[in-house]
Amino acid sequence: VWNVNGASNLDELRDRTSKQILRRLKTDVLDLPEKIINPVYLRLKSKEYENLMGEYYDWYRNNKEESSSLTIQFSKLMKVRQVIADEKVSQTIELAENILEQGKKVIIFSNFTEPLKRIYEHFGKSAVYLDGSSTKPARQKAVDDFQDNDKVKVFCGNIKAAGVGITLTSAEVVIFNDLSFV
Repeated sequence: VWNVNGASNLDELRDRTSKQILRRLKTDVLDLPEKIINPVYLRLKSKEYENLMGEYYDWYRNNKEESSSLTIQFSKLMKVRQVIADEKVSQTIELAENILEQGKKVIIFSNFTEPLKRIYEHFGKSAVYLDGSSTKPARQKAVDDFQDNDKVKVFCGNIKAAGVGITLTSAEVVIFNDLSFV
């Protein structure tokens, strides 16, 4: 870590180094344990899910030319993904609470705002929230509070807004409420 107290000409330094990139690999700077992935499979019970999937299969069978486009298929399945994410919230909360009982912090990611907000509201003051609408100061405060405040046990983040460019080393467990197509 560089100490820049008393530094002068910081604007000039920034201008001269703006085209340079300092790249450090996690393996070079952090001593992290091996990743353990435990998939949790849930049986969906929602009538809305069943109806949407039925509509999708009907569309797929009856529109052979249009259904050959992956882009159109993905857009048709977006509502299905959102219903799945909504339905999984209660199981995600239950899993997170079990982890918290073990004295561990947890990070929860989702691609959708509504499920993420429901999770965040459930945990209240023991959680922080970060999505694409978060300002830069709010984003940094959420990260700092999660890293440094022992009372903040849950980090709720949108995978696109919080999945890259921040370091959250105080948690041992990450839960993906829903996964993207990518």
